[in-house]
Amino acid sequence: MSNGESMKSHGESNNNNNKKSAQPVIDCRDLCKSYLEGGNRLRVLSNINLTIETGEKLAIIGASGSGKSTLLNMLGGLDEVSSGEVIVSGHNFSTMSESECASWRNHELGFVYQFHHLLGEFTALENVAMPLLIRGVKRREAQQRARVILERVGLAERLKHKPSTLSGGERQRVAIARALVSEPSCVLMDEPTGNLDADTAETVLQLLLELNAELAISFVIVTHDRDIAAQMDRTLVLEKGELRESAV
Repeated sequence: MSNGESMKSHGESNNNNNKKSAQPVIDCRDLCKSYLEGGNRLRVLSNINLTIETGEKLAIIGASGSGKSTLLNMLGGLDEVSSGEVIVSGHNFSTMSESECASWRNHELGFVYQFHHLLGEFTALENVAMPLLIRGVKRREAQQRARVILERVGLAERLKHKPSTLSGGERQRVAIARALVSEPSCVLMDEPTGNLDADTAETVLQLLLELNAELAISFVIVTHDRDIAAQMDRTLVLEKGELRESAV
């Protein structure tokens, strides 16, 4: 962060760094997902095995309807698995209560979607501080940490602006700041530049790459854009419910 500032307290950052280095950020084992449709069981994902390491940038590509968003939601504990396990920073979602999952997700994961999902009645600063306030961080500290990351994404002059007064690229940068404010182990992104024009999308992508290098936070990006995928550390293709390596 600028001027040596950190989004976390010194002790919290040290604990987080030790935690991150001890195990994979996400360890997905024999993951399956199926739905009942018209009396028949439709399998969407089959025996997905995936390990994501600290600071890794992973792209998942595939045709529309292939299950990419479903997989992302399962990695984030937002969608229930049919079988298998999702372990995030050493904690298995399947053995945790709903409230425990929500708390762990708040600490360990960030989310960025194609549409920013900002709260329209709140300012950029308030939107970004929200995950910390939910966690129980005091308002003054939460807003200071939100201010630091908003400055980092180039929005120092837009802190008090509500989403309706921001451009599409600015709104998406606020969403990225919100995902990063608590320095999670991993940020899960579903077409994060899909709703932006080409120039703005490139600006947002370069920002993400810079933040990944600076903060060593892992990124999993679901995308149709092979140019974006080519800038990740590796790319997997989801096809017929299974993941396979891709050379892009």
